[in-house]
This record gives sequence, C-alpha cells and structure tokens, in this order.
Amino acid sequence: MPAQPEQPEQPVPGTEGVRVPAQDVSVIMLAYGVEEYLSDAVAAVLASEGIDVQLVLVDNGCTSDAVATLPDDPRVQVLRPAENLGFAGGVNLGALEATSTHLAFVNSDAIVAPDALRILVDEVDVPGRGIVSACVRLADRPDLVNSVGNPIHVLGLSWAGGMEEPVAAHQEPREIASATGACLVVTAELWRSLGGFPDKFFAYVEDLEVSWRVWQRGLSVHYVPAAVADHHYEFSRSPLKMYLVERNRLLFVLTGYGARLLALLALPLLAFEVAIFLIALKEGWWRQKVKGWSWILRNTGWVRQRRRLVQSTRTVADKDLVSRLTDTFDPAQFPLPAGGGIVQGVLKGYWRLVRRLV
Repeated sequence: MPAQPEQPEQPVPGTEGVRVPAQDVSVIMLAYGVEEYLSDAVAAVLASEGIDVQLVLVDNGCTSDAVATLPDDPRVQVLRPAENLGFAGGVNLGALEATSTHLAFVNSDAIVAPDALRILVDEVDVPGRGIVSACVRLADRPDLVNSVGNPIHVLGLSWAGGMEEPVAAHQEPREIASATGACLVVTAELWRSLGGFPDKFFAYVEDLEVSWRVWQRGLSVHYVPAAVADHHYEFSRSPLKMYLVERNRLLFVLTGYGARLLALLALPLLAFEVAIFLIALKEGWWRQKVKGWSWILRNTGWVRQRRRLVQSTRTVADKDLVSRLTDTFDPAQFPLPAGGGIVQGVLKGYWRLVRRLV
C-alpha cells in the first residue's frame, strides 16, 4: 500500500488565530519602602502578551502592605531575605529562583506595555546580542524620555540617556553603552556566565558594570524603542546615594578598565577625585566621599580579586571598546561649576590624544 501523505495537525477548536507563546521570561522585581506603584507594576507584568511570565518578587523591606495585598497568582513567587540586599544582591537572589530561559529586570515603579517583554525577549535572541533595554518614558509625561540607554563617561560616570528629550526623537533601535536597570532583558545562560551583579555594589552603577562586561565578552547592548515602559521616576541625591554612586564608580573603573587604559586615565581620574571632593565639601556630603575611599582601602583584597576575575574573562581589548565611552558631560544632569567648561575642554583634548594609545 502506498504511503499516505502526512496530514497537517489540526488546531484545537476555539484556538484558531490565538498566538501560542513560544518564549518565556522570569521577571525579577524588588520591593522596598512604601512601594506606591508596586501593584500596578506587577499587574502590568502579569498582563504581558505573547510570552509566558514568571515573576520573582524580592521583598527587601517593604514598609507598607503593598506586597501582602498582591493578588494570589501561581506565577508570582515572593522571596523575603533576612536583610535588605540592595538592588544588586536582590536581583542576584531573584535570578537564582528564576526558571525561564530569559531574565527581565523591571523596577517596582515601572509599568511595562503589554508587548514590551515579548519584544525584548525576541530581540535578545538575535545572535550577538547580550542585553536589550527598553524605551523607558516618564510616567507623568510619557512623551518624554526617562532613559533610552545610559552613556558611560571615560571617568566612570553614567546618567539617564536622553532624559526629558522627546520620545519621538528616539525611535531608531541602536547600540548603547549601557542598559538601564529599570527595564532590561538578558538570557539566563549569559547571566549565569557573567556571575550576575557584584553583590558588594549594593545599589547604583551595577547596570553600567554588567553592560561593560557584556561588551568585553564580544556581545552587544541594544536599545529597543518598540518595547516601552513608563517609569514613575524621582531623582534623589541623598548622602547615602552619593556614597554608593561615587564608591561604585571607582570600583567599576578599578576592576573594569585594563591596565593601559587605567594608566592613561590616572591623571584625570586623580584630578576628578579632588574636584568631586571639593563639590562634596560644598554640598555637605564630604564624609560620604571619604567613606567611599575608606571602603576601597579596607577592601583592596576584594578589589584585586574582582579585577582578576573581570580581566581574565574578557575577550575584547579596551582599544576596541573606547568608542563606547564619552568625554562629554550632559549639562542637563551634570551642571558644571564656574570654570567647569574649561576643565571639560582640557579633558576632552587629553582623551582624544591618549585614546589612540590604548
């Protein structure tokens, strides 16, 4: 008897035209403090379309009933560490419990669009991609940008890229120096290979640090404008934040830059430390700046160990990465003091001279 042609599989009645999710993602979200927008952020993640979602919520010290009153949903898992692990440690803990092939980090005050996570997952699976970052808009002014990817300054600083610029001006996907931790996606395999965030950073600069290590692995970091999240962003500049930002900036430079790049930048880095200390003295957070120096000096063993790890696992030299760095401060977010323009001009000239020696 001749072989019968194989019959196409028939759809289950009632499911015609329904897209079956082909991808999955574990969303890591942290709760701390009052968490005014947590319920909305969780609801938006669970309403994601075209993708299977697991939500791992790390309660780092929620002071309201925002976590306790979340709806009972089998897709939600709540972790309660014994202490506040910070953003870095909290995300690392949540990622350990993730079961999906992709990880998403979404802030507890960021509201993702229904298709945002699916778009990001599809994009991160493009060969050569390492991290993909959403178009993060200001929730109270959604026509304006909160971040479309963050620049990395040669001295290790970073800021929200495109802040308060029209969203309409940022509709082209592109490579970016650093993703924003407010809404990004990475494969679970790459995350495990990277070892996650450095726990000791606690908070701030960790998204920059991991983005740089992705570039060092020969992978790229991309901005994806079609994936949208609205962020209830509030700028704060507390002494604790300045301590962590400044300490972690130095930790990033000391561990992430190669020996030649560090040597070429030694003079401007030292000069900048003096300038930052004078600003801290004027603004009243000089003790936090000194505390950051003290922490590094007391933990030089960890710094050396971390540096060995980062430098030994890279595959791309600094000379091929320096084009990702900027030598210009954003005047809207880093207003320069009197005479600052002259100093920046000198730095720009110096960098354009020595970058050829990297």
